[in-house]
Amino acid sequence: MDIDFGELSAYQRYKLMASLIVPRPIALVTTLGETGVVNAAPFSMFNMVGEDPPLVMISINRANAQGRLKDTAANILRSGEFVVHLADEAIAAQMHACGESLEPHESEVTHTGLSLRASRHIAVPSIAEAPVAFECLLHETLTNESRYVFFGRVVGLHAREGLIDTERWRVRLQDYFPVARFGASFYIRSRDRFSMENGAAGHTAIDEI
Repeated sequence: MDIDFGELSAYQRYKLMASLIVPRPIALVTTLGETGVVNAAPFSMFNMVGEDPPLVMISINRANAQGRLKDTAANILRSGEFVVHLADEAIAAQMHACGESLEPHESEVTHTGLSLRASRHIAVPSIAEAPVAFECLLHETLTNESRYVFFGRVVGLHAREGLIDTERWRVRLQDYFPVARFGASFYIRSRDRFSMENGAAGHTAIDEI
């Protein structure tokens, strides 16, 4: 089957790409509104870009369902600060609920029953229940007809106690179970892991890298 993308609508291209390029990690992003309201929203067009400088990327639609600029994009453009969290199984339902459409003066954090902790390097607080939080300063912005692509320079990392061995700088992956976005409205867990080195189940070298 050959498909000419030039003959498809933007919606058709989105449906194909978003259902085939999977699984995708999910960034649960907090930003600070003009009035001090903490906004939280999930984005699966997200990934690590590099380590020197340490960059992450999130891609955000320029308009929401109501036709206005998304709160996350507006807040990043204004303040240049945001926090990227990785959502694990424990907060997956709340992460998903943060995608509901609320008014700018309403906080998704409050709406979903999550709680906040102060960040060390930026004004935007992070979500206390998240296993990982990257504090970011806006490094670069790309703009096209439909999206803002924000590159964030990581200036700080907060991780759940015990997740990172700071003597060897290794992550205890055996205790880390983030969720990812699959096609349509589906998510997947990250418990089914295997090593290309020996294919063994259970505790292998992949558990701690």
